[in-house]
Amino acid sequence: MIAKQDKNAVRKKRHTRMRRNLFGTESRPRLNVYRSNKHIYAQLIDDINGVTVASASTVDKEFDLDTTGNVEAAKKVGEIVAKRALDKGFKSVVFDRGGYLYHGRVKALADSAREAGLEF
Repeated sequence: MIAKQDKNAVRKKRHTRMRRNLFGTESRPRLNVYRSNKHIYAQLIDDINGVTVASASTVDKEFDLDTTGNVEAAKKVGEIVAKRALDKGFKSVVFDRGGYLYHGRVKALADSAREAGLEF
């Protein structure tokens, strides 16, 4: 009998496959998304230098919504990370959905970041 893998192991495997082709540079960083049950996090990563250029999450002081694990919170995080990216001079990014399906909170974050001015 084949053992059933848990959802996170399947996500990590999918993310590893995706990361073979996704790469952030100094001029076009990678927008990485991580979501937990309670929070969602987004980072702009320069893979060449190995540094995080900008980040936003539902645990930031600037985040002002009461609930943190829903689509509205993801939209707010997308707006915040896009604003911080544009302030640092980044208009174009590579979107890394972290192995998650492009649906729900991940899609809401991406759409709000696009509406706020990021291109990917």
